[in-house]
Parts: sequence; C-alpha cells; structure tokens
Amino acid sequence: MTVAPEIDENGLLNGRVRLLQPRDGYRAGMDAALLAAAVPARPGEVVLEAGCGAGAVLCQIGARRPGVRLLGVEREVPAADLARRNLTLNGLDGEALNADVAAGFAALDRPRADWAVSNPPFFDDPTALRAPAPGKRAAWMADDGLQAWTDFLLAGVRDGGVVVMIHRADRLGDLLGMLGRKAGSFRILPVHPYADRPARRVIVRATRLGRAPLVLLPPLVLHDAGGGHSARADAVLRGEADLDLD
Repeated sequence: MTVAPEIDENGLLNGRVRLLQPRDGYRAGMDAALLAAAVPARPGEVVLEAGCGAGAVLCQIGARRPGVRLLGVEREVPAADLARRNLTLNGLDGEALNADVAAGFAALDRPRADWAVSNPPFFDDPTALRAPAPGKRAAWMADDGLQAWTDFLLAGVRDGGVVVMIHRADRLGDLLGMLGRKAGSFRILPVHPYADRPARRVIVRATRLGRAPLVLLPPLVLHDAGGGHSARADAVLRGEADLDLD
C-alpha cells in the first residue's frame, strides 16, 4: 500500500505565492526563485517548464508576470498532481502534464512556446555523487542525461523564442555546446555564493536561431560577508526585483 506524502504549505515571494510541497524529499529553494526571476515573459506569452516538480518556478513566474500562460511537464505523478493543485491555488492560467522529458516535446502534441525554462537535475552520472534519498532522486539525477533536457527545450520553443536554464557552473561548456546546435545570442549570469568564491551556478539564456555574440554578465552574489543574503538576492527572493539578463 502506497502512503501519501505529508504536505506542507509554504509562502514564496514574500507570501505572494502559496506552494504545497512534500514535507520530506526535494523542496523548492533558491534555484527555483532565481530561474523564475530571469524570465520576463509578457502577457499572453506561453512559458513551458521541463521538470516542473510541484510548480514552484511556474507559480513564481505567474506571480511575477500576470497574464502569462504556463505549461509544466513532470514525470513524477505525485509532483505533477501537486503542480496542478498549486496552479489552481494561486489562480494562475496554466496546466501541468504528467509526461517524460525523455519522450521529447513532440510527444506532447502542443504548439511551441515563447519561453522554455528548466532547472534540470544536476547530475547524470550515478557514480558522481553519493546516492540521494529516494524522495530526492528524481530531482537530482537526470536518468537520460542533460542532452535530453536541452533537446526538449530547443524543440519546445518557437524560432526567436528564448530558453532559460539554471545549472551547475562546471557544466557551462556542456550547456553551450548542446544549446548551441539550434540557439545562440547567449547571455550568461554567473551566480556566486560569496564575492570571493567561484560561481557554483550559472543562469544561461539563449535565443532559438539567435546569432548575437555571447555576453558574460556581471555576477550575482548571493550572500554578504556576514552570511546573510545580499541586498540584490534578498530583493529577488521577496519578488521585489527581477534578474535582468538584457
């Protein structure tokens, strides 16, 4: 007999978003907030998210950008169910499909979106890290490799549309190579934990069929010397500022 996970309700963006998520297992955090802040979609545009989980990114985008339409894709049934509940809870125009990124975008039989975004699993080599807890495995391990995720995003966005991803900084070269087959005009935001430490994350924005030169933006520093959030990071988490990659 399957036991339903215990669910908590948490507030995001200083309470503007209500998020139901499992008490144990993967929970939305800084990466989801940063990704949502880097998507300046306009009213009427469609934002597709690959691996939407419980819908933290989708709901934050919807709260930041009223009038957008949201489409999430999630392989894990309980997470997809929660994403649908969260979209309804926050009164957002969207849906969450229970589908596998590895099956490809064409399997959804949907029009291509204006934006395709993802915070994909950070590891695709089971030997690269200690095995995560079962409740976190789907969020941390990309069974079909990072290539499946970039292929899905590239197929899911229209010509001239935009792909936005947040990922490990040490995979930047791989991301550029994979996305660069059909996209360009890269804008890259390094994300540093502290000003004197190397970047651990990168936010990569690419335009399908874009040809503009790559731009490496000034970094985002998450914490000040005392360990608290920097003023910029705190404003993003509260929903008072966006991450401008232009």
